[in-house]
Amino acid sequence: MTNGSKRVLCVGEAMAELVLGNDDVPPAIGFAGDTMNTAVYLKRLLGENTELCYVTVIGNDTLSNRLLNLLEAESINTTHVERSDKRLIGLYSITTDEAGERTFNYWRDRSAARTLFQSSSDLDFSALSGAEMVYLSAISLAILPANVRMEFLKELDRLRKDTDLTVVFDSNYRPILWESQEEAQRVVAATYKITDIALPSIDDEQMLFDDVDEAAVLKRLMSYGIKRGALKRGEEGPLSLSSEIDPTMREIDLNDTSPVQVIDTTAAGDSFNAGYLSAVLSGHDEQAAMRAGHACSTRVIGHRGAIIPLAAWN
Repeated sequence: MTNGSKRVLCVGEAMAELVLGNDDVPPAIGFAGDTMNTAVYLKRLLGENTELCYVTVIGNDTLSNRLLNLLEAESINTTHVERSDKRLIGLYSITTDEAGERTFNYWRDRSAARTLFQSSSDLDFSALSGAEMVYLSAISLAILPANVRMEFLKELDRLRKDTDLTVVFDSNYRPILWESQEEAQRVVAATYKITDIALPSIDDEQMLFDDVDEAAVLKRLMSYGIKRGALKRGEEGPLSLSSEIDPTMREIDLNDTSPVQVIDTTAAGDSFNAGYLSAVLSGHDEQAAMRAGHACSTRVIGHRGAIIPLAAWN
């Protein structure tokens, strides 16, 4: 993809975030969600060059209204944020230890986002029309009924063939959201086969597929026909999944980057995805994309919460 105005859709679930706090951090309520986090940072990085749309379902309650206001304040197109009269947005609580690692608890079984693409009489994927890029995660798929998620994947495959749509996928694996590990494996593998840019994390891949090491993860990912993307490896930095890059350029030199003070690792992978995609959409090469992803991620983990306040970003 090259320079110019683009229409990007991020699909998934946004939730209310309850920060429980501790002696040093006061309790707070915010909003986050893996694909929403990426949407926010991607829009900030690309600005007016990209129409960034978020596709989800929320309620008609006060928290849903505040979530919608946040998306609009970030200049995200909310045309395809549907409303439910019967359901509310999901909620999760978060605590963070001294190393910045997080513990979550979720209340999302009846979230409005679980009704995504489901009209009163039939499935409706019209929100995807006209997009040049669609970004989704395994969470986006896990929250949907089994028949809906498979029809969603069929529609993405059709659009790739008919309209040159670029599909971007992050295999965020949350076991509790799936019917079984085997079902998650089947769906994630099927999604990779229609993915143009893959942005998995090694921890998720090994947890889901029981891969013994990095080499096994890479071998399996390559078997799906993936041609571009990056494997996120935490402190080791990203590893390019590009089939065309010079093998000596598959990693970035972390010695050239600034030291990282880890405050909160929430949205580390989501923000990497935003940085990486911002570079791809701006026409940069694989090395530049990985550097942009790493830079965005290290900035985000130096702050508390998934979303750095807009006033602190500028």
